[in-house]
Amino acid sequence: METLTSSTASCRIVVNLRWKIPENGSNPCQLRLPTSRERKILFARTNQRSGSLRFSSVDKFLKNLNHGEGSRSLDSFGGLKNGNSKVFSGKSSGYVVGGEDDVGRITENGDSATKVLIPGLPDESKGEYCAPISSYFWEWKPKLIVHYEKAGCGNVNSSPVLFLPGFGVGSFHYEKQLKDLGRDHRVWAIDFLGQGLSLPVENPTLLSKDGVTSEWKDSVWGFGDEIEPWADELVFSMDLWQDQVRNFIEEVIGEPVYVVGNSLGGFVALYFAAGNPHLVKGVTLLNATPFWGLLPNPIRSPILARIFPWSGTFPLPANVRKLTEFLWQKISDPKSIAEILKQVYTDHSTNIDKVFSRILEITQHPAAAASFASIMFAPQGQLSFRETLARCKMSDVPICLVYGKEDPWVTPVWGLQVKQQVPEAPYYEISPAGHCPHDEVPEAVNYLLRGWIKNLESHGSVALPLHDDAEVVENSIARDLEFVREGSRKSVIVRFFGSRFSIWNSFSSYIKSQFRKLQTES
Repeated sequence: METLTSSTASCRIVVNLRWKIPENGSNPCQLRLPTSRERKILFARTNQRSGSLRFSSVDKFLKNLNHGEGSRSLDSFGGLKNGNSKVFSGKSSGYVVGGEDDVGRITENGDSATKVLIPGLPDESKGEYCAPISSYFWEWKPKLIVHYEKAGCGNVNSSPVLFLPGFGVGSFHYEKQLKDLGRDHRVWAIDFLGQGLSLPVENPTLLSKDGVTSEWKDSVWGFGDEIEPWADELVFSMDLWQDQVRNFIEEVIGEPVYVVGNSLGGFVALYFAAGNPHLVKGVTLLNATPFWGLLPNPIRSPILARIFPWSGTFPLPANVRKLTEFLWQKISDPKSIAEILKQVYTDHSTNIDKVFSRILEITQHPAAAASFASIMFAPQGQLSFRETLARCKMSDVPICLVYGKEDPWVTPVWGLQVKQQVPEAPYYEISPAGHCPHDEVPEAVNYLLRGWIKNLESHGSVALPLHDDAEVVENSIARDLEFVREGSRKSVIVRFFGSRFSIWNSFSSYIKSQFRKLQTES
């Protein structure tokens, strides 16, 4: 396999694609790529992306759309007072600090959280090294082109890590992991087929032969009346993504990996690991969605599946086309995208301009609407979330749980249920953090990932993150992780749940803390 690559002194090597349909006179059902394909790896092109806008920029954007009635941006966290603290111990690149503030903050359970200083993200403006990111296209099957990004290719003796994205985003959502973890690991991030830059490069359907056209059908793909042979039985489903991940690891990476997934990517990571434990060194779930798919799986429930005449394949039925057109115009609206991002990010000082612009760019792809419909109506996987967990446990696949506590969609109870099913898995709950902790508090997530991998690679001789070597945590502990971001000190509370943690004990502890609080106030 040949690889085309390029290098630069900057932290980012990207392909900046703008979706283009050929001019009149050429095939209107084919997307023009910037360069020709080269065996399996198609191309890597250099470009510099930059951006400095924050949620306040999205708020201004919403205000313009609402004629001045948009929501007001939230203030960022203020700098935290250092006092006269001093470092007295350090583990896994983090340091417990003491001094006037060594009690840290008080958690809602009434426990004091010891303060731990952890590294911030590398700052290129200060001369700090961050790993260059290369962007590639890999032809998995005819007409099925997979986009992925890679960093840390020079770390040949390090453990490989593969990141799987959530629904509606792509590899760009892991830029902060690639830049940072790519300094000491080989790191990949992949776009699922039907998402990101892994959308179809040709129209999967033929245009209507009856001559009846519409502005909508002329501008989008997948709304024709006949299927192209290469897209026969194509549906963007859990089973397709599992196969995609397996072949990517076998053909591109070439060895077992640590798999990390957020939201939908977390479910896919677990689903893949359950069927391919020999290719997995460990799985980290970042607010993994515990279910996916509206329709029954035809293998698991063949009789029930027959009730539904269509399950995400091309071409889309006429009634589904009308529904998709209606929904897509609302979902792809910039105002809707901005509002969704405001829901899933708890810290509204987080820089989300790149995420916002990349999602908006993806919605302009001619195949985006039909791919969305295929994903939404795809059948469920052959295994449920709980069944994948059980299989991973039977195969001794190491699992780590990292969840943002303020997630409005995958609320803490889902993560705690996973912990109940696999009590030996380390569980870290970050607050404040929402549905995408890796992008909202990458400093904390990267610190935990590094430490967990070191613990596994050392066969336990290196302690888990937030543990002292002699410390055995059976229930739970809380730590106040402090780091520097853009010159200001920020912090989050991270609670670790041990092997004997139970939801009932946690509830009892909470009730007792509230009772103590009432006694103190009275």
